[in-house]
Amino acid sequence: MQLPVQCRLCPRQCGANRAAGEAGRCGAADTLLVARAALHHWEEPCLSGPPEAQTGSGTVFFTGCPLGCCYCQNYPISQQGLGKAIDAARLEEIFLELQAAGAKNLNLVTATQWLPWVLPALRGARARGLHIPVVYNTGGYERPQVVKALARDVDIWLADLKYASPALGAELSGAEDYNRVALAALRQMLEQTGVPRFDGEGYLQKGVIIRHLVLPGHTADSLEVVRQMAALRQQTGVAFLSSFMSQFTPFYQASRHGLNRRITSYEYRKVVDAAIAVGLTDGYMQEKSSAREEYTPPFDLEGV
Repeated sequence: MQLPVQCRLCPRQCGANRAAGEAGRCGAADTLLVARAALHHWEEPCLSGPPEAQTGSGTVFFTGCPLGCCYCQNYPISQQGLGKAIDAARLEEIFLELQAAGAKNLNLVTATQWLPWVLPALRGARARGLHIPVVYNTGGYERPQVVKALARDVDIWLADLKYASPALGAELSGAEDYNRVALAALRQMLEQTGVPRFDGEGYLQKGVIIRHLVLPGHTADSLEVVRQMAALRQQTGVAFLSSFMSQFTPFYQASRHGLNRRITSYEYRKVVDAAIAVGLTDGYMQEKSSAREEYTPPFDLEGV
């Protein structure tokens, strides 16, 4: 994949001439930036394993993001450009190093803007013995065409469904079209990946996990997201794992948009009860204690 002269990799389709060094809406230009590559223990249990496990998910955090949410807990890398410049050859080595360290999967966090580097690195690593499942960890704001193009490279989609309301998508992520785009992308993920499949130890090998982070003061939108998730399962006929998260913490510019507190137990319970009522019981629900700053990894360029 060549560097785009008019970048159309993400739904922003900003048209940046990245081949000439122009940065896109996501912040990515002509040099790959990676902020961290290490075993991560705080993903869903089917990816990271139990807390006492000495393995984890081999997670690569890429710099930049097509969304740019005002409350992003990873804002130093998603919006402030933190990362180390490397090439595709080094990225290929990182993938193999994570597997050698015992990673149960290779977890690519916000990778779309870097696909001209990621795909050669993935395919090169596979030719050299990479065999663990590849997880594509995304905010859900993906073009269905790009999802389809990744069918032979991605085993597991770990995707958000953040908002139902176009107004909320516009306010918090500058993406009024978020819901429409994310639902179309999720349909494509489900169609090409199929029902969840696990190995003998309970680690996911193939499938889709749909995450939703419950935001303080926006329970009504979360309830509509729950309804949409149930409808998506019915429309596609494909099962998925749901993951309802309570870990919201007021990071970055969250307070400017009224997100100045953590969610209450009542807010979270209301969303969980709604999910159970519509049959979204295959998956994960966080304890309220998950809303802690220490669950955000340090972006210290480890492993890069």
